[in-house]
Amino acid sequence: MILLVEDEPRVASFVQVGLEEEGHRVHWEKTGESGLSSAFAQQFELVLLDVRLPDISGLEVCRRLRLHNPELPILMLTALDAVEDRVNGLQAGADDYLPKPFAFEELLARIKALTRRTRYQAKTSRFQDGSLRLDPVARTCLYGAMPLDLTPKEFDLLAFFVARKNNVVTREEIHREVWGLDFDRGTNLIDVYVGYIRRKLQDAGCASKVSAIRGIGYKYEPAG
Repeated sequence: MILLVEDEPRVASFVQVGLEEEGHRVHWEKTGESGLSSAFAQQFELVLLDVRLPDISGLEVCRRLRLHNPELPILMLTALDAVEDRVNGLQAGADDYLPKPFAFEELLARIKALTRRTRYQAKTSRFQDGSLRLDPVARTCLYGAMPLDLTPKEFDLLAFFVARKNNVVTREEIHREVWGLDFDRGTNLIDVYVGYIRRKLQDAGCASKVSAIRGIGYKYEPAG
């Protein structure tokens, strides 16, 4: 079942009817608090979450949902579309970000991509680079005995790099496999998140590097 948290009836009806026609079950809540209550009381395969809600913001709802269930896929829906807004949503714990207005076909494609990645991660063995270990099921990252405090998207990006260590990966591959989005080529969202990862690895004392390959993408280089 999909949880839809959206206060605009027309948008909610458009999404609910379309998804139910595709065979999904949808539970609709109109406020952040009622959405949280439903999420805490029931099991959902995915959450569609509006940013602007009448009581608490979707960003706060996202943070609380993520604390409650680190593995729950969250797709944020919003009229805001600046890079800063995307970063704020992803930093709050969202897995994907879809600006309004949107085509139903794109929403459906993103839902399929999110649920597909979630199923894949649940079956994937742990990623490891020496003392750096990532568990995609528990969503934990350790360097030695030290836990790294990673947001969900930082975890996904670091796991993507570690699984492909010593290989050059393109920006398009990162967009597709980590975000599932077709960002404009001019966006710096990947660079922002690579910067976050670099700092957290450095702070933990890990000497592994994420090197920029000019005109192509990035390469994760183990310390040893």
